Amino acid sequence: MHELISAIPTGITAFIATNLDDLVILTLLFSQVNPNFRRRHIVIGQYLGFCTLVIASLVGFLGGLVLPSHWIGLLGLVPITIGLNGLLNLNSDSSSPTELETESSYASAFASFMSPQTYSVAAITIANGSDNIGIYMPLFANTVLSELLVIIGVFLLLVGVWCYVAYKLTCQSAIANLLTRYGNNFVPFVLIGLGVFIILDSAALTPITLTVTCIFLMGIIKTIQSKKLNFVSL
Repeated sequence: MHELISAIPTGITAFIATNLDDLVILTLLFSQVNPNFRRRHIVIGQYLGFCTLVIASLVGFLGGLVLPSHWIGLLGLVPITIGLNGLLNLNSDSSSPTELETESSYASAFASFMSPQTYSVAAITIANGSDNIGIYMPLFANTVLSELLVIIGVFLLLVGVWCYVAYKLTCQSAIANLLTRYGNNFVPFVLIGLGVFIILDSAALTPITLTVTCIFLMGIIKTIQSKKLNFVSL
């Protein structure tokens, strides 16, 4: 019983130590909520990404099959792509109110789970938490099954707490006004910076290769935007 009780503060400490930066990212994501990007996408995506990190840690703990950190670091291209897309679309109009009316307010959780917005959030969570695996593996290795279950339960509970705190931060008038005024301009740079840090920190790509990759991604994004504009003008 004492071991189970001690597993609670252990789980809390490990979670906070590895997810403080996630609180900032979640706050920025909640500030970008619109008719096409809902709160449920963020919550489900955060849980999906975090559970993937935990499962990867368990797989590594049980069989030594965890992916090399530099492979996981390549997921840093996801926030870079999202950031570049946002940066190149700063002047585009926001989604019209009619889009909100066409989407059912009672959309199923399954539909949210399958949406690309959810997977984008999950990918950001996984990329930003690639170092979590290195911490969780030895933590899990030094626990018995009952303690492991308690720690994972604490982790899952705190993911919900993190989402709630981040959402409430965006509801504070001062923070909300700041994010509303500057969020659309600020978030793309944060995401790009996050992706660059993840890739360079994990040595997934060299700085030169990363630069070339970003230029290539910008070209792809601009091409897609041009095709969309041509399609709309028809």
